[in-house]
Amino acid sequence: MFKKILIAEDHESINLSVQKTLEDLNIPNVDYVYYCDDALAKVHKSIRENEPYDLLITDLYYEEDHRQQNIKDGRDLIQQIKALQPSLKVIVFSAEHKSGIIDSLFKEYHINGYVRKARNDSKELKKSIASVYINENYLSLDLKQEIKKLNSYEFSAYEITLVSLLSKGVLQKNIPDLLQEKNIKPNSLSSVEKKLNSLKEDLEVTSNEQLVAFCKDIGII
Repeated sequence: MFKKILIAEDHESINLSVQKTLEDLNIPNVDYVYYCDDALAKVHKSIRENEPYDLLITDLYYEEDHRQQNIKDGRDLIQQIKALQPSLKVIVFSAEHKSGIIDSLFKEYHINGYVRKARNDSKELKKSIASVYINENYLSLDLKQEIKKLNSYEFSAYEITLVSLLSKGVLQKNIPDLLQEKNIKPNSLSSVEKKLNSLKEDLEVTSNEQLVAFCKDIGII
């Protein structure tokens, strides 16, 4: 099992809960911080002393307070720590539920596990730690199903652009003008209408408003 783990979590009660979970697993060396900057400093120190961490457990979102921070969220923290110690395993422990965002954490930030803060999250965290220890990525079954559903439809950059414009209040009939300005093709009104209708049919929604809401919910826009 892991010998040295760092917890980065800004809510004291949750931080204590994660510490208790690691205590149950008999992890011999556990450090914890409430700020991202402190987490990065801990990793720097551990590398300098030739006693690096085996695992980082971090939240995704951090609330701002009176203390000025250079690192604002978990994604930035993961990126900076991975630059220092690429081999460090990372589990994200967060309330985030959008499948698009969770999927991007694995694909873009190369995390090893994701546990959602919810009922039975302590059990899920233990399972995640055990899986990551044997070099298996971990995601709970319900989230796997959501991401599978997301990945069953691959959004193109063009489709994301169309939906993003709708989300900003641009009328469908005005989208071609904006596409032409940016030299994005196809940019005819009929092409835009055809693509949006196809998207709505594939995703089983009936209006542009529902299409925007769906894409926001899964974190595409």
